Amino acid sequence: MREHGQHVPSAEQMALWPDISGNTINGLGETTPRNPTPVMWHPPEIIAHGPVQTWFWEQGVKQPEIFALRAERQRVIAEADAPIAAERVEMEPAHFAARIADAARAGGADLVGIARADPSWVFEGYTFDFPWIVMLGVAMDPEQLKLAPEVPAAVEVVTKYTKGWRVARHTSNWIRGQGWRAQPHSGPDAGPVLSIPAALAAGFGQLGKHGSIISREFGPSFRLASVFTDVPLVAGQPIDIGIEDFCNICRRCVDDCPPGALGHEQQMVRGERKWYVDFDKCFPYFAETHGCAVCLGVCPWTKTGRAPELSERMLRRRANGTTSAPRFG
Repeated sequence: MREHGQHVPSAEQMALWPDISGNTINGLGETTPRNPTPVMWHPPEIIAHGPVQTWFWEQGVKQPEIFALRAERQRVIAEADAPIAAERVEMEPAHFAARIADAARAGGADLVGIARADPSWVFEGYTFDFPWIVMLGVAMDPEQLKLAPEVPAAVEVVTKYTKGWRVARHTSNWIRGQGWRAQPHSGPDAGPVLSIPAALAAGFGQLGKHGSIISREFGPSFRLASVFTDVPLVAGQPIDIGIEDFCNICRRCVDDCPPGALGHEQQMVRGERKWYVDFDKCFPYFAETHGCAVCLGVCPWTKTGRAPELSERMLRRRANGTTSAPRFG
């Protein structure tokens, strides 16, 4: 187990922090539902933590490999979208959804799902006029994540965010070629809508105690990308793979989180009770380790090939009335 809760952020970084807590901005403890407020990964001029965000990006200059990969990602982001075809292709929504999934997988997606856009996911200050979100998942290398918070783990995350942009643009361009509007998006920038609720609605998995989605196929070892579109589609459905039962018992990510940003109890956030990551504890360490990812690296669902087996065992144990989590070496 790593040293827990002992990290002391640099004075240089903390001098840039605003007076307001990131947890307050996120709506921690609020019992009334509301739209999210931008807190990080938005244009720095519109967020209270803008100077801290800028400081984080500047740290990448100290790691030439990370700096080069981020520069490559910016080149991919800047690529032009394909024009929207003048003649619109019409087909049944279910058929269109299947064709889009085929196009996404041909472009490199490992997970594909569809969510009907929910106005409650839109960040305050943004407009969003697309009725559908095609969610895309790009698998990461679990062996690299296990090295977190060392640089190779950060390299893996940056690389897969870039791949996410390529997959999203490939999928978006295919839709545009059918005569419909489509806009690609990938991380780490937040964009106009929350990605995690959309991915949960699309059936990617369930939220884990570490605040990331755990999928049946890859555990938490994947990054999200998306395409916003107006093509008529069919929505996926949320799924239950046993994460709630498992995380209620497992202590691994909480005990191994260096800044002590995770907890064993779900908390109320903007009217919803869920697992929550303490922003004010997490981000200072995150910023000084090029993205941390310790919680993903130690998650029992991360090991290659383990997630499908864990899901099967958890669902079987629930059916049998067993409350303990299965043990794995």
